[in-house]
Amino acid sequence: MELKDIEDFKNKFNSDIFFNIDIKKFNWFNIGGKSKIFFKPKNLTELKEFLKLYNNRGKMFILGMGSNVLFRDNIYEGAIIKLSNNFNTLSKLKPDTIIAGSACSQKKLSEYAFENGISGFEFMYCIPGSVGGGLQMNSGCFGTEFKDKLISLQCIDANGNIKVIPSNKIKFKYRNIELNENLIFLSATFKGNLSNKNKIKNLMEELAIKKNNSQPSKIKTGGSTFKNPIDQTTKKAWELIKQSVPENINFGDACISKKHSNFFVNKNNASFEEMNSLINFVKKKVKDKTGINMNLEIKIVE
Repeated sequence: MELKDIEDFKNKFNSDIFFNIDIKKFNWFNIGGKSKIFFKPKNLTELKEFLKLYNNRGKMFILGMGSNVLFRDNIYEGAIIKLSNNFNTLSKLKPDTIIAGSACSQKKLSEYAFENGISGFEFMYCIPGSVGGGLQMNSGCFGTEFKDKLISLQCIDANGNIKVIPSNKIKFKYRNIELNENLIFLSATFKGNLSNKNKIKNLMEELAIKKNNSQPSKIKTGGSTFKNPIDQTTKKAWELIKQSVPENINFGDACISKKHSNFFVNKNNASFEEMNSLINFVKKKVKDKTGINMNLEIKIVE
């Protein structure tokens, strides 16, 4: 579509729209080129009007907290949409039921549940990323996934139509859900269980210790690179990588964390090609050694 249309929209709504913006700073890998259009809608009305204007006339990617995405180094020839803090709300629908905005972090949702004596959200305390991102990939850890707590999600389609989808209409998979990819998640309704706050807090702290003991922090990484191949073996992805790949392998500044073999790291200024080469190398080595096909958990944005 013509950039002039977007510029006119920006002026009309005083919108936070940016052109050819560097997207490195918006993802945890700190890798990527520029985005032709980068839009941070301040409210639902602005988002609806933008979608009607854009009208599927180009690529579109919804960016959460950027914790599990890998961008190419060239220009993303489309629109990246990142919801503003106004989509970051939390409220109780019932004593045991929470509505969370999709821009809210999973950790913040877990803390809100604790403050209100609602259990079942402790696992989210350990997951980086937004509620919207967690919904998109059915996030989970320590035996619990989003699908176990979700009642419904509220979303908007590429034409600006608002929809509510109950969880029983969603096909959940391991680290994935089957829905129209052009849907933008606005909020979600979750149900937990009323419980003792001390018990909730103790479990949150216990899970956080487990995570900190096994996973690196304060580094440039996308988290778990590959899904656990649960349909092929009982072994975890990190175990397969550890037994198949030399520990000190690197491609430029792209390397494997010594603390967790399934965490790939940008140790300085890695390019997309370097990180992607490491991914493909590991995938081939695991296949050659074990016969197991590894599938990505992170999303490569084309």
